Amino acid sequence: MKKMYIVLEDGHIFEGKGYGATGEAVGELVFTTGVVGYIETLTDAAYYGQVVLQTFPLIGNYGIIDEDTNGAKPVIKAYIAREICDMPSNFRCEGLLEDYLKENGIIAVCDVDTRELTKLVRENGAMNVCITENPKDVDLEELKAYEIKDALASVASNKKGYFEAEENKYSVAMLDCGATANAIEKLTDKGCNVTVFPYNTKASEILDGSFDGVVVSNGPGNPAENTDVIAEVAKLMAEKPVFGFGLGHQLMALAKGGQTSKMKFGHRGGSVPVRNAVDGKVFATHQNHGYVVSEIPSDAKVLFTNVSDKTNEGLEYANAFSIQFTPDCFSATVDTDKIYDKFISLMGGDK
Repeated sequence: MKKMYIVLEDGHIFEGKGYGATGEAVGELVFTTGVVGYIETLTDAAYYGQVVLQTFPLIGNYGIIDEDTNGAKPVIKAYIAREICDMPSNFRCEGLLEDYLKENGIIAVCDVDTRELTKLVRENGAMNVCITENPKDVDLEELKAYEIKDALASVASNKKGYFEAEENKYSVAMLDCGATANAIEKLTDKGCNVTVFPYNTKASEILDGSFDGVVVSNGPGNPAENTDVIAEVAKLMAEKPVFGFGLGHQLMALAKGGQTSKMKFGHRGGSVPVRNAVDGKVFATHQNHGYVVSEIPSDAKVLFTNVSDKTNEGLEYANAFSIQFTPDCFSATVDTDKIYDKFISLMGGDK
């Protein structure tokens, strides 16, 4: 493997070994603390425009499993790990991480001091970074100027989709901002027929469909730049029960007059502690976001709060609610299954 360099916008340079695809990449450096779930990380649309750093020291030990990608393609700019396993051991393994990265054009760097790199991000905040063979050629001013723009339009599908439940009781519209297959599967398991609409669908089209409720999904980027989407979400919230998560949580808050802001380094990982504002119970959640609802709408009630930094993790409105974390993550299945039941209840269910 040839030498590759990680150049941060503040001038720090880290040396490592090239892995995966070849070339050069520029993006926003963020870290995720997940011990497992690297396949889901690689295929999470919320990482659009970012260079993802894994804090766990060994990645790739169970190879690539197509089912765990949820059918999605990676949208990350590049990938960084301390050590990448070339001899995975798992009965579900279908291929090597290296081959997967090459096939999808993802540049990666390994043999890097990821601990020190993570400390820099924690201390200084998310920074832009360039992955290159020629660190002396990097223009730091140009690197600092890099911005992630039009993230939602870049990752969301422009196609409608329909998913039928075996025992259908409800009809749900999902506004696709980068929706995960897991959320759709969970809704159909709960008896919901799900019609997926592109993120830029007008509220009038959805309201004409006689749906029992609407879901606003997760996605990437700065929520405040999606002004047209926010306006349509406001119309939906005025007419239907609405449930949002991730980016959907932020869009709903903006639609109700709240504010969002960029975090220092975000929440990304599979064991982020969240406290239920009703009963005080704390449970682990999966999260991936760099923006947060910083000003709560006047007509909203707090549902969840982050234990570590006290940021908002959930809001409830008259006929709608939203959460910042992923409702179907494997690390909190038992506790967060009730999230879907709450949405069912809003649509007239008995739970």
